[in-house]
Amino acid sequence: MQQESLENKDVSLLDILDAVLDKGVVIRGDLTISIADIDLVYLDLRILLASVEKVKESGARVYPS
Repeated sequence: MQQESLENKDVSLLDILDAVLDKGVVIRGDLTISIADIDLVYLDLRILLASVEKVKESGARVYPS
């Protein structure tokens, strides 16, 4: 595999977005809002960022809006 030097290489936001959409990325996090050590709200956050073509290639169902 050929390695590319990233030294002094300008990378635009569009290049980064293109790479992320081509591969896909999953972001997961938990958020708890509490007062006086009493949990009031708990959120389980999951975000999938990928192109529709990549999601279809993976075999996942795509629901129409």
